[in-house]
Amino acid sequence: MAGRKPVVVIDAGHGGADPGAPSVLDGKTEKTVTLEIARAIKAELDRSGQVKAVLTRDKDFFIPLQERVAIARKLKADLLISVHADSIANPDIRGATVYTLSERASDREAERLAAKENRADMIAGINFDTRTPDVADILLSLMQRETMNYSAEFAAMTVDTMGDDIFFRTNHHRFAGFMVLKAPDIPSVLLETGYMSNLEDSRFLFSEEGQKKLARGVRQAVERYFARRTGKATASAK
Repeated sequence: MAGRKPVVVIDAGHGGADPGAPSVLDGKTEKTVTLEIARAIKAELDRSGQVKAVLTRDKDFFIPLQERVAIARKLKADLLISVHADSIANPDIRGATVYTLSERASDREAERLAAKENRADMIAGINFDTRTPDVADILLSLMQRETMNYSAEFAAMTVDTMGDDIFFRTNHHRFAGFMVLKAPDIPSVLLETGYMSNLEDSRFLFSEEGQKKLARGVRQAVERYFARRTGKATASAK
């Protein structure tokens, strides 16, 4: 980051042939709301001017999961935020959750969600997953402990800065093997903004007010994160 603005890649989940989760609001899907929220986050970060914000997609088209990671790495991203909205059979469950990478899921719900999101390429009729069983272990061995710690640090900041405006699940920071989080050198989080299967969450996520609150919370977390990173780097250089 020396001599340049930090690069933050905002990934709007799903898109194109992959609609993601259906909303309880007629005709609305996850791919639409994630793009709207991603655009709102970018606009908020652009106004602040402290980082360079880039979207993986700015229209309704499909991007394979591995390509999303490749885009972030090509841009030399300092942080990747993947935006999603979950769906579950119980319509009463609501609230946001932040996920970071772990091959061992923190609980069954985290495992279920990671498996669902990682099937996105196959849903769209494309399967680029040619990995052998050993590659997951290799990926984790390459993943620096520092990168995983930074991801967890940003996740905690996100919950903290959004706490007053966004309703979070009780277990608000979870872990699972999301493919989109597997860049070994980029701190990454997957932000499940709420549940499309819950009426209150859906109305909030599709509202201008809700999207502004989400964007403001992410912007505050991003600024705090890089202020701390820069402070640590400055302190270590002395």
